[in-house]
Amino acid sequence: MSWQIEPPAGGAPEAEQLVVGVDFGTLSGRALVVRVSDGAELGTAVHEYEHGVMDTALSARSGQQLPPDWALQVPADYVSVLKHAVPAALRAAAADPEQVIGIGTDFTACTMVPVTAAGTPLNELPEYADRPHAYVKLWKHHSAQGQADRINHLAHERGEPWIDRYGGAISSEWEFAKGLQILEEDPEVYAAIDHWVEAADWIVWQLTGRYTKNACTAGYKAIYQDGSYPDRGFLTALNPDFADFVDQKVAHPISQLGERAGGLTAEAAGWTGLPEGIAVAVGNVDAHVTAPAATAVEPGQMVAIMGTSTCHVMNSDQLADVPGMCGVVLGGITEGRWGYEAGQSGVGDIFAWYVNNQVPGEYRDQAQQRGLSVHELLTEKAAAQPVGAHGLIALDWHSGNRSVLVDHELSGLILGQTLTTRPEDGYRALLEATAFGTRRIIESFDSSGVPVQELIVAGGLLKNSFLMQVYADVTGLPISTIISQQGPALGSAIHAAAAAGAYPDVPTAAEAMGGRQRAAFVPDPQRVTAYSTLYQEYTRLHDYFGAGGNTVMRRLKALRRQVLGQQEAS
Repeated sequence: MSWQIEPPAGGAPEAEQLVVGVDFGTLSGRALVVRVSDGAELGTAVHEYEHGVMDTALSARSGQQLPPDWALQVPADYVSVLKHAVPAALRAAAADPEQVIGIGTDFTACTMVPVTAAGTPLNELPEYADRPHAYVKLWKHHSAQGQADRINHLAHERGEPWIDRYGGAISSEWEFAKGLQILEEDPEVYAAIDHWVEAADWIVWQLTGRYTKNACTAGYKAIYQDGSYPDRGFLTALNPDFADFVDQKVAHPISQLGERAGGLTAEAAGWTGLPEGIAVAVGNVDAHVTAPAATAVEPGQMVAIMGTSTCHVMNSDQLADVPGMCGVVLGGITEGRWGYEAGQSGVGDIFAWYVNNQVPGEYRDQAQQRGLSVHELLTEKAAAQPVGAHGLIALDWHSGNRSVLVDHELSGLILGQTLTTRPEDGYRALLEATAFGTRRIIESFDSSGVPVQELIVAGGLLKNSFLMQVYADVTGLPISTIISQQGPALGSAIHAAAAAGAYPDVPTAAEAMGGRQRAAFVPDPQRVTAYSTLYQEYTRLHDYFGAGGNTVMRRLKALRRQVLGQQEAS
């Protein structure tokens, strides 16, 4: 384990009120100390998860091999972030802990923790320590696609009204599909689950000593609409043993975003070095919490949080059915407005895969000689090309498609390769493919009466200015950018300020503490026209492979699982 400390930006003035935001990502957690009066970021620290993501083997225990499309984590790694990153951030800020009035947290989602009634993760019980289903199922655990398919089929067959609130399809990433998978693959572990808890809520439980359930994940990930979950009849039709899933493992009072979940316990105060009893904000999702940090909570403002994956969120005063959206939830981003979510399951992950697996040694040597990363070298080479010069078109489905097809059985594709295709060609095609995917999402919102008037980008991929320009040219929209480099952590700090009563609500706190640079990247008319031609080809491939024209991607995945299963059995 390690953590990185960044130096203070002038330190914290005496008597200024401070808040702490903690962003739990896919591989690490970041703590950020923020001044309440103006959102100044005074110090930050990162702590890496000891066990990272377990997607091939249960490395935390036996080392047993995991099936394809699994992604597990160890909940104790999250507590380590509180113990290491928060005190380190306070030191980096040169802050007096007594100045801190609140702490807020955000998490990847849907990331699920199976726990006992007391909140103890099942993997920490000796009898379940070697059982994969007893561990955290990370957001990118996609092996419950079969259960998700059955949920979707049954919902449409029965005419369930809630299915349209999710663009017509429930994802394999979400609570019900993952819960049903545990029931059907390890009934003993399923029976031991007292609460099926989002990690966003579990970490708040560790801080406050009480279980609260946030409105964001309840709505987007747990199919909570208009005050209820899918009914018992629906669950029984899925599997008779699933009938009590909501009543026994999911249902819990809902808390609104920006509210106080409770006070910091003595134990958590000891972990963090913060004062006992300070406000702990209701949990939130890393994407949704970023919108206030970018001062983007008004209708028409879509925020794209771009990292390993991309999540698109926006507020509206209108309720509409948007095909392929991940969900629309009242109060899902800020209380009192309809919050919409869409997303792409792989973005930065795809670029990293390409660099790690598809780039020859000579490029690595060249990058090292010039003091560049391989990403920087490929970007430089790709940026020198005119639009369309590589002769390629790609589909950005290496982690499946979250929006608008909601199908994690889909896979990636690069079409048009020849014996003259160079590494930078494929890299640029993948950059462009993710931009095409975002344009497809925007068009789905526009055509459904929820117009996107401004695209604001946050997240780690902001540092690639060429990629940002590609997004402007592909979407035809000016790209605004969040000012903070720590959007989710700042957003969590903003929620902490509201929970502590420093501001009357989250939008007011956002106005004082957040910020964005408007129209940082402006579309070039000639490139917009050129990309529109390529986008037409992307759309044809998108519909052919994704909308039923050819199901070869699903067949290949099924064949892979069959062969690997036979290999494991032998």
